[in-house]
Amino acid sequence: MSESTQTVENRSEIVFLYDAVDANPNGNPLSGSNRPRIDPQTQQAIVTDVRLKRYLRDQLDDDGHGVYIRNVQDEGEQYTRAELLEDRLKAVDPDDYDLDDDEEAAQFRDDVFGEYLEESADVRYFGATMSVDTDNAYAKHLPDHFTGPVQFSPGKSIHAVNENEEYDSLTSVIATQEGKEQGGFDLDDHRIQYGLIRFHGLVDEHGAADTNLTRADVERLDTLCWRAIKNQTISRSKVGQEPRLYCRVEYGEESYHLGGLDKDLTLDDEASKDHDELRNIRDLTLDIDDFVDRISNASNQIERIRVVASDVLKVSHGTDSGGPDLLYDALRTAVGADRVDVVDIYDEYPETLPQNTGE
Repeated sequence: MSESTQTVENRSEIVFLYDAVDANPNGNPLSGSNRPRIDPQTQQAIVTDVRLKRYLRDQLDDDGHGVYIRNVQDEGEQYTRAELLEDRLKAVDPDDYDLDDDEEAAQFRDDVFGEYLEESADVRYFGATMSVDTDNAYAKHLPDHFTGPVQFSPGKSIHAVNENEEYDSLTSVIATQEGKEQGGFDLDDHRIQYGLIRFHGLVDEHGAADTNLTRADVERLDTLCWRAIKNQTISRSKVGQEPRLYCRVEYGEESYHLGGLDKDLTLDDEASKDHDELRNIRDLTLDIDDFVDRISNASNQIERIRVVASDVLKVSHGTDSGGPDLLYDALRTAVGADRVDVVDIYDEYPETLPQNTGE
């Protein structure tokens, strides 16, 4: 077994930032008109972990990896969970086993378990609730749910945001000119003007054994998160979102992680416009002092860092300000140059595709 196919043994902590310009990064269907989710006290935009995982699942599916939770329809009807499960297990036919024989029944259970996880990359990452009729030949040989070893907290914008009122105003003008209401015309098109959203994620090495999450799966995240935002945010309300920073800190010490690394990245208020005036990434500078300091203090527990930042992201560190190279150099100084890898997204991602990983 190669190292890349072994169950992952190291814990990782992920910080992922992307921004949204004139977009609705995560609508709230309970708010009416699917308005953006915004914390009523802090006015920060909110993006659920479910929304982020959907981007990642869609990218896995587009890349040709097996995905369990996906939108499959047959003659206009959505696949049930049982049909999705059977779709993942086409290679394991119960009729090929004598289930009254203990050895063959045990082999069937092993084959169902192994094949399901091998054909369901999303379950290896995020887990799944089976919710399948227990009479199903496959489901009764699988647990009720898989707990995913890769979890993200809900994302929040680093700053307060404002909703873009442009579409409401336009509708109001048209209605006045015609002297009557224009029932519902474009009223559901609510977007924020700008938001830099930060996510915090964790890869739990202990939970990895439950879903057969491999080292190659974890390394795939280093390009998958970036590409998912690039490729899966093209619908009308989601367009205008771009990845800005991805950093995965891999720890060598078992059960150890710093925690909350995303909160150590803040706006440099002196070098950024006021929150009300932020409209794109060029209006702000990211203060990385606390982020680099905490990583430096834990350098003995860190095995390596995988990092990539947008070429237009500006950062400040001490008295210096600059682009991504300032961040990379600060991390190299903190933990040693040999433990910092700058991810080349488009050079590396082909190696993570199924035809190159044997999936």
